[in-house]
Amino acid sequence: MTDMAYSRGRLGGMGALPAERPAGLAGEPPQAQAEAHPRAQASAHASAHVSAQASAHASAHVSARAAGYVQTLSSLLWLPQAGLIAWSVGGMARGAGLADAVAPAALVFGIGALRAALDGWAGRLAFRAARGKLSQLRHDAAAALAGRSPLDQARPASGLAASVLAEQAEAVVPLLARFQPVRIRVTIVPLAILLTVLAFSWVAALTLLIAGPIIPVFMALIGWRAKAASEEQMVEIGGMNAFLLDRLRGLATIRALGAVDMTAARLRAHAEGLRKRTMAVLRIAFLSSAVLELFAALGVAMVAVYVGFHLLGQLNFGAWSGRLTLAEGLFVLLIAPAFFEPLRELSSVWHDRASGEAALNALDGLRTTGVGLPGADAKASRVPAAARGGPSVVVENLAFAHAGAGRQVITDAALAIAPGEKVALTGRSGAGKSTLLALIAGLVAPESGQILIDGRALTGASAAELRTRMAWIGQRPHIFAGSLMSNITLGRDGLTATDLDKALAVAALRDVAAAHGAAPLGEGGIGLSGGEALRLALARAAADPRIDLILVDEPTAHLDAATAAMVTEGLIALSRGRTLVVATHDPRLMAQMDRTIDVEAQVLEALACV
Repeated sequence: MTDMAYSRGRLGGMGALPAERPAGLAGEPPQAQAEAHPRAQASAHASAHVSAQASAHASAHVSARAAGYVQTLSSLLWLPQAGLIAWSVGGMARGAGLADAVAPAALVFGIGALRAALDGWAGRLAFRAARGKLSQLRHDAAAALAGRSPLDQARPASGLAASVLAEQAEAVVPLLARFQPVRIRVTIVPLAILLTVLAFSWVAALTLLIAGPIIPVFMALIGWRAKAASEEQMVEIGGMNAFLLDRLRGLATIRALGAVDMTAARLRAHAEGLRKRTMAVLRIAFLSSAVLELFAALGVAMVAVYVGFHLLGQLNFGAWSGRLTLAEGLFVLLIAPAFFEPLRELSSVWHDRASGEAALNALDGLRTTGVGLPGADAKASRVPAAARGGPSVVVENLAFAHAGAGRQVITDAALAIAPGEKVALTGRSGAGKSTLLALIAGLVAPESGQILIDGRALTGASAAELRTRMAWIGQRPHIFAGSLMSNITLGRDGLTATDLDKALAVAALRDVAAAHGAAPLGEGGIGLSGGEALRLALARAAADPRIDLILVDEPTAHLDAATAAMVTEGLIALSRGRTLVVATHDPRLMAQMDRTIDVEAQVLEALACV
């Protein structure tokens, strides 16, 4: 786990806690809590979140419908345009001069300009609504991820989440900006044109009526397969991104173990799978376009053949007036292709629909409910540091089990830590040390019992605020790409040069800071040793004078004796005037603590808080 980030009182940049083998902590019998349990509060927050999502979703669809109706109006304006053209041509065929066509031509031009303006406005309206909806979806997904506990073993992999948010989510824009408006046009424009054609010839209308419905039927059949293929493609993209990110992080280990060739082979297999999924999607997209173009061409051709032979006198049926005039026949021919135009556009955006719905499903996957972070939705404000030199920590009848686990990791734990005390939590691996630290940090809600920080209950309502006075330091603190000083400040406001200098002194990092200067560190701590990375985490905590509760998880694990001694010295310096709780197996670190607690003991020692 990494150290604490200080924005909104949350523990930021943290990886999932390793699963621990269930082990019991003996203590007093559990007792009922007077206030609502944090997990119930998390459920209420989730319900409110779903309601907000539904409201935003409805708003975006209203804008998409408005754009669709505007585009529908633009398409229907082709009817008077085509009528003016047909009647002008018919008039000239009857001997009218060019002067008689000036006024209709001007009207045709004016209606065309109006149609262009309406199309442009509707396109901008739909695009803005789609981008706004996408921003809301991304915000909701990111907020849902931020609101999930680091102990949630079902959290999506970071590579998959990044792929969905940054890449796959873009497919939502064509769905809302193109498909939704076209769907409205398809339901109105063909029907309006069919009724108009029917007013002149029932044969031409019957031809369109037969050719038209066949297209949606085939599109629906193809669409089912297109959606499944798009979802498979999204899963393949996310899996490949997650695999690549994971292997890049462990590249040094892969090289050391000689697994480069095997890793490259697996990456090629992922790439080949993505190629096959992509080609399957494209094959379906081309097939849908081909089907529509075939039936559209046949429909228009049959109408043209009928009108042509009718005007030649070879077919004397099908017109209500007995025989179509040149103007009427030309009008029917001009609007017949417009009957299929919305269907053509539907075909072109059908793949957008499949990809967009797959992207929505992927975003919904990021918003699934998991183990919640208590206080994730609460607005955090700084808690004044305790005047007595760090807060007291009291654990009463605490019980916790990981989601899906058959046994509890912690059972009826009870302990008390005095203000400013330095306490080491010991026990075998998997005994629950890291989990107990996470519970004290408010990273997950207990099943029963309560935790008091300086006499204040740690609940969903208070967790975010109480976390602002805590710092978390794990075995592998995350180092961001950037300078050493920016990795210490983490963008926090109010840190002075004096604060930073004191932090460097506490962590014994002045020489390291002078050597690196403003040079950027690599992502993950490239350029720093393991001990230097841990001391940087100490400096992060020491830089903020308002931090008075330090939680540390195995800080000296995997360090040599000299480096461990430096880290231990830094921890002791950091703990002056603060409360320190450390999970450790290191006897040298334990010796520096005021008290050692074995989490596997049948009865945890309880000290009265001063």
